[in-house]
Amino acid sequence: MVAVFNKQLLSWYLITLKLNQAVESGVYNTQAPSTSRSISCSESIQAQTPQNQQNGVEETGHSDEPRSKPVESEWIISIKEKLDQAQQDDVAGCWAKLSIYRIPQCLRDAGDDKAYIPQIVSLGPYHHNKRRLRNMDRHKWRALHYILKRTNQEIQLYLDAVKELEEKTRACYEGSFSLSSNEFVEMIVLDSCFILELFRGAAGGFTQLGYSRNDPIFAMRATMHLIQRDMIMLENQIPLFILDRLFGLQSDNPCLNGVVARLALGFFDPLTPTDEPLTKSDRSKLESTLANVSSFDPLTEQGGLHCLEVFRRNLLAIRTGPKPTPRMWIKRWSHADRVADKRRQQLIHCVTELKDSGIKFKKRKTDRFWDIRFKNGVLQVPRLLIHDGTKSLFLNLIAYEQCHLDCTNEITSYVIFMDNLIDSPEDVSYLHYCGIIEHWLGSDAEVADLFNRLCQEVVFDMNDSYLSKLSEQVNHYYDHRWNAWRASLKHRYFNNPWSIISFFAAVILLLLTLAQTFYTVYGFYWPHV
Repeated sequence: MVAVFNKQLLSWYLITLKLNQAVESGVYNTQAPSTSRSISCSESIQAQTPQNQQNGVEETGHSDEPRSKPVESEWIISIKEKLDQAQQDDVAGCWAKLSIYRIPQCLRDAGDDKAYIPQIVSLGPYHHNKRRLRNMDRHKWRALHYILKRTNQEIQLYLDAVKELEEKTRACYEGSFSLSSNEFVEMIVLDSCFILELFRGAAGGFTQLGYSRNDPIFAMRATMHLIQRDMIMLENQIPLFILDRLFGLQSDNPCLNGVVARLALGFFDPLTPTDEPLTKSDRSKLESTLANVSSFDPLTEQGGLHCLEVFRRNLLAIRTGPKPTPRMWIKRWSHADRVADKRRQQLIHCVTELKDSGIKFKKRKTDRFWDIRFKNGVLQVPRLLIHDGTKSLFLNLIAYEQCHLDCTNEITSYVIFMDNLIDSPEDVSYLHYCGIIEHWLGSDAEVADLFNRLCQEVVFDMNDSYLSKLSEQVNHYYDHRWNAWRASLKHRYFNNPWSIISFFAAVILLLLTLAQTFYTVYGFYWPHV
C-alpha cells in the first residue's frame, strides 16, 4: 500500500516537474541551457527537456525575426515615400507657374534680413499667422466687412471664386505650407480684399469708401508707408490673377484686366527711387527719341504675376536697346559660376579714380534712374533718390531677378554699376554735389555702406549686363594716359581763377626769359656794326 502511494506521489511529482519545465524552458534556454539539461529524474524528463529546449530556441528565433524586419521595412517604406514625393515634384509643368519665391538663404545671410520679412502686415502663406503680425488681421476683417457692406454681396461669392483657382494659386508659391483647403482660401480672400481696399483708397480716397478720416490704418499716415514697404516684398505677394478676379466681382465686371495693375502702380509710387521732374521741353525730347522705339508697357503685357513684378516692369518700361537673353538655371546657381561671377563684377572704377582720369559726371534729366549714358568723357547719370525704403526695394527686386528664370537682370546690373562707382563717402559726396544722388539717410557713409552691401552673394555676369558696353567705353577712356595727364594738369593748375592767373603769369615770364636769352646770345655772336 505504501509502495503504491509512493508510486502515485512520484508520478504527480514528475508531471508537475514536466509542466514547470515546459513553461520555463524558454527562460532556461536563454539563461542556462546546460543547467536544465543536468536535471535527470527519469528518461522521459530527459527526453522532454531537449524537446522543450528546441522549442524554446525556435520560439526565440521566431521572436528575433520580427525585431529586425520592422526596422528594415520602415526604412524601405520611408525611401519609397521620398521617391514618390520626388516623382510628384517632377511632374511636367509643376514649376511653370512658380512666381512667388522664398528668399534664398545665401541672400538672407549676406543682406539685412528685415528687408525681406514684413514688419506690419503679412500677405500670402509664407508669413501667415505669425504672432507679431496678427494685429493687422482685425483690420483685414474690417476691410472685408466694408466691401461686403458696400457691394451688398455675400462672402460665399468670393470664397467660391478663390476655391476654383486654389490649385493654380498654390502653384505660384514655392515649397509646401501646412494650410488646409478652407484655411488657404480664407487667407487668400482676406488678404486680397485688404490689398484691393488699400489700392482703391489710395487712388480715390478712403473717405469715399466709408472709412473715417482718423482711421488708424486706412488713412494716409506714416503707417501707410510701412505697409507699402511690406507689400512690395517678394515673400509677401498675392498672384495678380486673384486680385483681378476679386476686383471684377466687386465691380460686377469680370473683364477688367490691367486696372489692378494701374492701381498698384499708383499705390507704390512713393517707393520709386527717383522724383526727377521733367519740363515740357525735356519730356517732348524724350518722347521724340522714343517715338520709333518699341516700348514695353507693363499694363498691356500678358502674364502679370504679382505687384512686385508689375512695379519692376514699370521701372523698366521704356528701356531702349537690346534686352539680354534669359539666363540658364544651371548658370545661375552653379557654385563655380558664382565664384567666377563674383570676380567679374567690377564693371568700372570708382568716382574718385574716374574723376582723376578726366571723366566728368553730369546729372541726366530723365525720370528713368537706370538710363545711364557716356559720351565725350562725360558720364551722365540720372538722379537717384535714396530713402529708408530704398534698401528693401532694391534687395527684393534683386532677389526676384535672381530667382525667376524668365527675368532679366537690369536692376541687378544698375545696382552693381553704382556699387562700383561708390567706394567711399567721398564718392557719395561728389555725386551729391553733381546732383546725381539725393538721400534722406544720416550721412554719406550710410549711403556708401548701403550700396556696398546690396549685391553680396549675388550671381552676376558683366557680359549679361545692359551696361557692359558703356563700361567698356568708360574703361577705354580711363586707360588712355593722355586723358589722365590732361586731367592732372587741369586739377593742379586750372582748379581756381588764381591758379589760372599764376599759370599764365608763369608762362609769360618764361617766354620773356627765353626772348631775353635769345637776344643776348644773338647780340654776342652777331654784334651790330
